[in-house]
Amino acid sequence: MPNGSDSALGLTRDAATASDAQPEKPSARAPWQGRYPSNGQANGVRSNGSGLVPGELKAQGDTPTFRDRARTVLPVEYQGREVVFEAHAYEDDSASYQALALVYRGTSPSSADELPLVRVHSGCATGDIFHSLRCDCHAQLQKAIGRVIESRIGAIIYLPHHEGRGIGLVAKIKAYAEQDRGLDTVDANLSIGAPVDARDYTLAAKILKDLGLTEIRLLTNNPLKVEALQRLGIKVAEQIQHATSPSRYNARYLATKRERMAHKL
Repeated sequence: MPNGSDSALGLTRDAATASDAQPEKPSARAPWQGRYPSNGQANGVRSNGSGLVPGELKAQGDTPTFRDRARTVLPVEYQGREVVFEAHAYEDDSASYQALALVYRGTSPSSADELPLVRVHSGCATGDIFHSLRCDCHAQLQKAIGRVIESRIGAIIYLPHHEGRGIGLVAKIKAYAEQDRGLDTVDANLSIGAPVDARDYTLAAKILKDLGLTEIRLLTNNPLKVEALQRLGIKVAEQIQHATSPSRYNARYLATKRERMAHKL
């Protein structure tokens, strides 16, 4: 359960962390610039896909802190059903790093010792909102909701700042334009000076710890996501494949993720 003294679901504020918060100065640089080399190398060490090189990945303490957080009850419609989640919102280093955790506590007769089923989902405006067929994001999110609500306990950690594998919306659309000229998703990123994968899972790990979900079954095809979370102190007891059916628009994209990014598809 989340840390804090509040016992009822409702909006809350972590005043201890919010009181010292200073507004972040705007920057004209892309979020990865100065942090991630464009060729996927850092001091001779290849990035592990978490946004950090292995030596920088350190497990967080047992009491994660956030700049701000809130919680409430969120009823959602899923395939004609009404499903009620606990909604936990978090703000980390700045307003640019916010995330949402949807926690489901079911009444299914599954084993009481069944580990939580978790999907750490990278936000995708084009896919999740507009149902773009160029990626599998919307299909993966919908499938994750279905699997989580069939579990005894589960959660979806939604990370909007992971847009475009962490390079942001504008850079993602630039990379799409490069794909239109024939490049695959890996070379398209590199062609615009962006890393192949700039995602950092530190906030996701902190949220999971705050929710008490430190040993999980993880819905993902990406082995680097598993490695990153485990280095950050989350025990991934099982990696569960989370594949969707390809379309004529994303077949090459999915093949590239399998062949060049080691996704289990």
